[in-house]
Amino acid sequence: MNETVDVPTPAGAERTRPENAEGGFLASDALAKNLQRVLVELTALHLVGKQAHWNIVGPNFRDLHLNLDEVVDIAREAADDVAERMRALHATPDDRPAVVAEQNSLPEFPQGEVLTHDAIDLVTSAIEATVGSMRYVHDEVDEADPTSADILHGIIEKLEQQAWFISAETRTPAS
Repeated sequence: MNETVDVPTPAGAERTRPENAEGGFLASDALAKNLQRVLVELTALHLVGKQAHWNIVGPNFRDLHLNLDEVVDIAREAADDVAERMRALHATPDDRPAVVAEQNSLPEFPQGEVLTHDAIDLVTSAIEATVGSMRYVHDEVDEADPTSADILHGIIEKLEQQAWFISAETRTPAS
């Protein structure tokens, strides 16, 4: 049974008041919006990883359980890096639960116990959705701020490696 969760209003639609920026490079609205999108996706991935971590059962439980901790750590640390980059550019990150619930594009992870083989596909899809969002905004981020794009490069590399590690559990060799 899928229950819907009401997202409080407003869920991040209001702008934060302007800051007293001390100078330096200021993120454009587009750059701030793109980094905000990445932040929300990474936080959602962290939550999906923990949900899977706590609720998987079945073959290769321990290996997947430990691998999910790696995904969670990467997502959490990457979210912090992106949020701190936003602050360095005088943009205001918004990672409140209602904002993450409203704005993320990751597929919903099921409630309750999930067989490890099913979780592999679900978590891989969540990682790929996160990377897809990062790749979608990449060129615009790179044009506005190559330093922020470099941060995205490192995150993409780590997440794609994790998708490969996890998905290899259920793959068979090509003929």
